[in-house]
Amino acid sequence: MIRPRHRVEDTQEQVPVTRERLAGYLRLLQYVRPYTGRMILALTALTVGTSLGLLLPLVIRGVVDVVFFEKDMALVNRLTMFLVIIFMVQGVTSFINRYNIAYVGERVVADLRNELYSHLMRLSLRYFADTRTGEIVSRVTNDVTILQSAVTQNLVTLLQQAMMLIGGTFFLFWLDWQLTAVILGGIPVVTLTMVYLGRKIRRAATQVQDYLAEASGVLDESIGGIRIVKSFAREEYEIERFGSKIEQTFEAAMYRAKISAILAPIIGFMAFMSITVTIWFGSYQVLQGRLSPGELVAYLFYTMMVGGPIAALSGLYSQFQSALGATQRLFELLDLLPDITDKPNAPVLPHIIGNVSFEQVSFQYDSSMPILHDIDLQITPGQVVALVGPSGSGKSTLVNLVPRFYDVTAGRILIDGHDIRTVTNVSLREQIGIVPQDAATFSGSIAENIRYGNLSATQAEIESAAHAANAHEFISKTPNGYETLVGERGIKLSGGQRQRVAIARAILKDPRILILDEATSSLDSESERLVQDALERLMQSRTTFVIAHRLSTITNADWIVVLEEGHIVEQGQHDELLALPDGLYRKFHAMQFQFEARIS
Repeated sequence: MIRPRHRVEDTQEQVPVTRERLAGYLRLLQYVRPYTGRMILALTALTVGTSLGLLLPLVIRGVVDVVFFEKDMALVNRLTMFLVIIFMVQGVTSFINRYNIAYVGERVVADLRNELYSHLMRLSLRYFADTRTGEIVSRVTNDVTILQSAVTQNLVTLLQQAMMLIGGTFFLFWLDWQLTAVILGGIPVVTLTMVYLGRKIRRAATQVQDYLAEASGVLDESIGGIRIVKSFAREEYEIERFGSKIEQTFEAAMYRAKISAILAPIIGFMAFMSITVTIWFGSYQVLQGRLSPGELVAYLFYTMMVGGPIAALSGLYSQFQSALGATQRLFELLDLLPDITDKPNAPVLPHIIGNVSFEQVSFQYDSSMPILHDIDLQITPGQVVALVGPSGSGKSTLVNLVPRFYDVTAGRILIDGHDIRTVTNVSLREQIGIVPQDAATFSGSIAENIRYGNLSATQAEIESAAHAANAHEFISKTPNGYETLVGERGIKLSGGQRQRVAIARAILKDPRILILDEATSSLDSESERLVQDALERLMQSRTTFVIAHRLSTITNADWIVVLEEGHIVEQGQHDELLALPDGLYRKFHAMQFQFEARIS
């Protein structure tokens, strides 16, 4: 249950801005290109709305000065109506901007997730063997979510805040350059304080994410292995393990909250001091006749307009850093090439009869120790070949080479005379059926799981396959029959029921080559009998590879191949192998016979 601890890559990690990462970000913006029209519409609406917002303080200045000096109510009414019109137009432009930005953002996210998922489905098994599931899920969900704002909302917000900052600063100098110079003098102090405490908050936030990721890892492990947890009565241990991670997360979160609680009043105090200085010095300017009351009010509005973007730009920079990290991880995955690909213009494998040849086949994972050595094997159509050998001898690896889950390191595998590396993978795998030890089921109905073998199958064909797999009887007893939901990973079905559903799925596929990888090893006697009976019907007239830990299930095989340390050490029929005086098969048979005799 306890796996080596890995630091889950934090999607909120702050990363330095480099030329390579900026290039990746620009590449990311290409996903916005199909929606250029909506972006232009959104930006146009934003520009109009922001420009009108910059005019508001000037209109308010006019209202105040009219009230104090001209005392013309008709003019006040006209200016007030003008304000109402500005607010209405701003409301319309805000809707246009927000709706179109949301549309583009959601569409980009949907496009990215679809492309990522499609790419994942085309990657080789080697990638999934080397990569944690949680990391893959994080790429498709968390990283893409971060990028949603980076490619749309953040860019628009950046433009809006820049316009507000530049326009507001211009009007501040235009109204009173002396007062503006005094106010700007305090900005470095505020900015340095925000940057210093902001870094502490980001570090604390990263630590929170790290601890939360560790807690999520514990949750994933314990839920995935709940049967092991319960069988060892380790519920309290797992509760304590998860609780300790949550407590660490809580402590880190409270440290983050403390820093935030310190930052907020400091920034608030500085902001209010800035307003106080503005009011005092501005009042002095009014009394000196250098400013009108309306200009002082307008100046205060522009001060707030400038203060907002300064704070917002700091937050945007932090989000931009996070987006750079997520972008790098995203394109690392999208640029990853599958190990197993079709050759250019590879032909489709025609309908086969099931003749399989291994010619001097060797295989190893990367540069590690070789798994298979010089395998020579000729299998005729319809023949049942059993693979026997100790754990780690290469049985499963050998059968995984047939559907080209991995490529041979040396030699070649021929099916009906076709080198499997020269035909398309889809046409090859469409004619191969696999029933593994722990058959995978999807969280849909029983019918949907069986139909996975042939997506165009009718209900009658599904039921016929279930009958042949000895599954119809138990399916009929479920609450909703074939429409009964099996739950996540088929948790509502027993092991024997899942195996029979998998067999029905294979029957519906009607493959010419069949691979049974210890399909009955984890079943009780009754389930094994039903599954074995179904398998015998499935194997009829098909070339079949059988890996079985119980030799009693393969005594009737047409040919038995004995592997040891990646070599074929014996091959022949059951009686022939038993007759070999010092044969490995004979030793296995004797050991298993003695074991079964002791437990019977």
